[in-house]
Parts: sequence; structure tokens; C-alpha cells
Amino acid sequence: MDQPINILIVDDEPKNLLVLETVLDDPGYRLVRASSADQALLALVVEEFALLILDIRMPGMTGFELAQMIKDRKKTSRVPIIFLTAYYNEDQHVLEGYGTGAVDYLHKPVNPAVLRSKVAVFAELHRKKRECDMACRVLLAEVSERRRAEEQLRELNDTLESRVTERTGALHEIDERMRLATEATGVGIWQWNVITNQMRWDAQMFRIYGITPTPDGIVPYSDWSSSVLPEDLAEQEQVLQDTVTRCGSSCREYRIQRRDNRECRNIKTVETIRMNAQGKAEWVVGTNLDVTERKQLEIAQQDADRRKDEFLALLAHELRNPLAPIKNSLELMKLASGNADQIERARAIIERQVIQMVRLVDDLLDVSRIARDQLELKKERVELALIVQQAVEVCHPHCELAGHEITLALPPEPIFLHADATRLLQVFGNLLTNACKFTQPGGCICLTAERQGHEVAITVKDTGIGIAPEMLSKVFDLFTQIDSSLERTKGGLGIGLSLAKRLTELHGGTVTAHSEGPDRGSEFVVRLPIMEEIPKPAPPTVGASTLGASTLVAPTPTTTRRILVVDDNQDAATTLAMLLDLDNNQTRMAHDGLEAVQQAEAFRPAVILLDIGMPKMNGYDVCRAIREQPWGQDIVMIALTGWGKDEDRHKSKEAGFDGHMVKPVDYAALMKLLATLQTAKV
Repeated sequence: MDQPINILIVDDEPKNLLVLETVLDDPGYRLVRASSADQALLALVVEEFALLILDIRMPGMTGFELAQMIKDRKKTSRVPIIFLTAYYNEDQHVLEGYGTGAVDYLHKPVNPAVLRSKVAVFAELHRKKRECDMACRVLLAEVSERRRAEEQLRELNDTLESRVTERTGALHEIDERMRLATEATGVGIWQWNVITNQMRWDAQMFRIYGITPTPDGIVPYSDWSSSVLPEDLAEQEQVLQDTVTRCGSSCREYRIQRRDNRECRNIKTVETIRMNAQGKAEWVVGTNLDVTERKQLEIAQQDADRRKDEFLALLAHELRNPLAPIKNSLELMKLASGNADQIERARAIIERQVIQMVRLVDDLLDVSRIARDQLELKKERVELALIVQQAVEVCHPHCELAGHEITLALPPEPIFLHADATRLLQVFGNLLTNACKFTQPGGCICLTAERQGHEVAITVKDTGIGIAPEMLSKVFDLFTQIDSSLERTKGGLGIGLSLAKRLTELHGGTVTAHSEGPDRGSEFVVRLPIMEEIPKPAPPTVGASTLGASTLVAPTPTTTRRILVVDDNQDAATTLAMLLDLDNNQTRMAHDGLEAVQQAEAFRPAVILLDIGMPKMNGYDVCRAIREQPWGQDIVMIALTGWGKDEDRHKSKEAGFDGHMVKPVDYAALMKLLATLQTAKV
């Protein structure tokens, strides 16, 4: 039975140590506790550990300081360290952790499955290293044994033929044991003669590189060098030469392309030098191990962590956006208690934004249910035309706000489906809403349905921004954003199209995306099986119809203080401007970066309240452009944004903003900050 792997867990809280012991309970692990840095150092002196799981926040000595001491000691410098912390979550702390030599940095509470997975990887690496070390020791012992045998053979000459035969048999037995050991561990053993430039490989080396074995195991140096990827070769040859020059050892990783199937693999190699009688390097003896799967696991984990962090940041931003107009509208309703028109406008804005938030949360829950196979469809006989009409009604407010035109073209005869009407409404609603979001104001959206054999093809086509060819295969991926830049024109979490695709597939259908490229519009085609039965009498058919846009007219009061409100969320800009108007201010609005610069030059405001993430030009660039003008030097500029990290505040200050507030903004706090900044400008 394999010897258990030693793992040192360090935390000043006994309950945390107990949790770690519970999570990592495995007969293959031997967990050693330490409740302080001193105990940990003592344990490291006494025993060898495959991994150190270290809490950062401890009395006396922090985890960072302990890690630095461990990395400074030769005996413990190679021990992998995983940091656990519930407090040090900022980027600079993570960088500090990696700067001390840590291999990973996890936040409490830790996902047990993730921790076990990471620990299992390093435990397996330790086992492989232990096996490699054993193989190298066996190999070196074998080499020494062979040299002694050769000396004895030279001394005994032909008269000791029987003993030569006996010794040769013993060596063959050792070779066979070595071969079996290397096959079991996947470790390939090689030797390189630095004088003749020839290499000697065992059978496992040929398997790793996908090269047909030679009878004597001898291969030219070029068989190895030509297998290494060109972009890795120069560095690897330099490391190898340095090892020969200093007569030392080295451990490195590189990529190869197998000779048989051209597959790219990741290789870890460990090597040492064997010197001749004159004390000069003659042989480099080493091992190769294919670590491709381990590298893929690490990359996949890193990608998952990155996508998770990006999604959480985006979710926070998308939730703050509707909260801003809701908060402003509530404040407006308090101040405009006698103005029925303004109260109604504020109520309508709140209703739109709440519907948006509810839909956002519902989409998230639906995606989660589908991923866990817990979404049940309530199928019944439904008519396609009714579902399409309801979907158009759902997105009609978005079309009115953007001035879009929606055209419907449905077959004259009714088409019936065996489907969940609510879920199909989600599918078409998401496609229509998506078309509205990514079509410039005044654009056209066309929904057509056509019977094709036993299927119906429903097409949603727009005149919007289109889709780049490289993104067509990714638009249905979960959390995919076609435009992830700061200037991205529309919000969203990137789940609408993914949800539409999964719901369509649950109905036995398909959905595909088509586009001729940027600014050429997009087309989404949903194909669903038709319910083959005699239909009931259908309601009046829907022919081609057009839904136009309506315009909201805001009051234009006269005031003494000029304020420019800039936000691509029109509800947020409108409600804030209305609040400022009621508070005896003169306001104007802009909804993208270029318009903001133009309005600032024409209006010459005393104050600019400016969003950061906007189309055409982001808020940082807008602020810089205005500050470069003589008339823009004394304007009070405040960033109102959903981005609120320290680095975001630092960026806004560098761009020239006087203040930075995170949405949803408290109106009283905004007025207080505005008064303070204007006083400072005087």
C-alpha cells in the first residue's frame, strides 16, 4: 500500500482546522495540524510535506511572512502553498500571495469540491515526484552496478564466463523490473552523451514521443529537438546547456508534438549530470513525464475562476443599473407629490426597471434549473401566432423607447405546437429583446414564420450591429458578451441567447444564428416540430403589421444652475434630470460619450454627472476631452457608475473627475457632495 501523503494545515482557529480535516478526509492523506506559524515551522523541520494549506490572518506571524520564510529555506522552498483567507480579497493581496511563491489563493468559505480537486492534483504530483526520485535512484544504482560488473568482467576475462552469464541474467532482470516500474508510473528514462550527441531512450520515452523504437534504444539528438515546439526549443536547450556547464541538475517543462499523430503534449523533465573520471560532464541522465492532463486541468480551473469573477462583477453592475432609476423615481415621487404627470412617469420607469430585474433573476434561475436538469415543461396544444403576439407585446416598450419598427409575417393558416407556452414566450421574447438591444434607434426588426414540412421556421431578423464571424459559434455560450469592452453599448449578463437555445432544444427544436458581419444585421432561426393533428378553429389571423415608436416629452423648466446628465440608460438619466429640475436646476441630457462632449461645449454646464461605461466614448475619455478645453477646467465632474472598486475610483481620479459615486446614488448624498465640490472650486 502506498505511503500516505503528508499535508500540513495551518490555521489559528481550531474550528477551521476541523473543517479542513473533514473536507480532506482521505486514507491517502496524512493531515498534520498547526495552529501557529511557529508550530508550522517546527513541523516542516521534522517532516516532509507534499502541500501546505495556510491561513493568512494569524497572530504573531501572518501567512505571507510564514510563506516567505518557507520559500527562503532550501529544504522547504519547493513545498507548494495554497493560501486560504476570508479577509484578504483585494487584487493586491492576491498578487502578494503569489509573490511569496504560493501556487493558489482561495477565498473562504472554500468550495469543498474545488479544494479537494486542487489538493488531489498536488498530492498526485508529489506521488509522481516520489516515484520519479525512486526511479532515478534505481537508475543511478543500476548504472553503478553495471560499471562494477564491467570491472569485474575485465578482471576475470574469459575464465569467468559462467559468472558473466549469471551477472548478465541479473542485469536483465533488473532492466525488466525497471521497465515495468516506468510503464506503471508513465515515466520515461533517457540519457544524453554530451560528447557524441547521441541519446539512449527506454521504451516509455518512445511511447511518450510517438516515435517507433530502435533496436538498441539509441536515437539522434535531433529526434528530441525536432519534437520540441520551435517556440520552446531555444529556452530548453539553454537550460540544458547551463545544467551541463555547472554539472548540476534541473527541472523544467516544455511542449512537444508527437511524431505519430502530431498531437501537442506537455512534458516535465528532471535531469542530472554524470561525470567521467576526469570530473567533466559526460552524460545527462533524466526522466520525462507527460503532464498534459494536469496542465489542462489547471488551465480549465483558471478559466473557470476567471469566468466566475467576470460574471459576478457583471452581475453586480447589471443589478445596479436598474436600481439607479428606481431610486431616483422614488425620490422624485416624494418631491413631486402634487404633480400627477411626473409621478406617473416615475411610476412607469419603476415598473419597467423592476420587470427588467425580475426577468434578469428569472433567467438566472432558469439557466440553473436547466443545468441541473430540474426544469419541467408543461406541454399542451398551443397556437404559434398567439405566442408570437404575446412576445411582441412584451418587447413593445423597448421598441417604443428606441424608435424601432417591428414587422410580423405569419402564415394565414394556424400552426399548432405541442409545447410549454410560457417557455416558448421566453424564447421569442429573448430573441426580440436581444434584437432591440443591438439595433440602433430607428431600426427595423422582422419576425416571420414559415411552415417547412413537419417543422415551422421562425426567423427574427434585425438591422442592428451584426455579429463578427469569430463570435457566431459563441453567441449561445453561457455568459458570452459579444462586446466586453468598457464602451459596450448594451448591458446584460449574456444568458438570454443561451437560455433561448436550451429551451428550444427541450422542445425538440433548434436555433441558429446568422450574420454577414459587423453592422450587417443578425438573423436567428428557431425550428420547432409541428403538432400533426386537425386544428381547432383559429382566431383571426395576424397579417403584416407595424408597431411604431412613441416619444416622451420632458418639461423644460428654467433654473439658475446648469447641470449636464450623461448616461446611456435613458431612464436613469431622465429620473435624475427630473429630480434636479425640481431642485431648481437647469438640466440637459446626453446618452453616449460623443454626445456628452458636444452638449458640454454647447451648454457650458457648471456640473457634469457622467456615467463611465457608455457607447462611442467611455466616461474616462469624455472627462479627459472636456478637461483639455479651456472652458472645461472649472466644471465640477462627478462619475456616477456601477463600477465601484478602488481601481475604478483611481482611474476616475486620474481621468480628471472631482468625485466618484456608485449607482444607485442617494440623491441627498449627491447634493451634499456637489455642494462641497462647488465650494472647493470657488
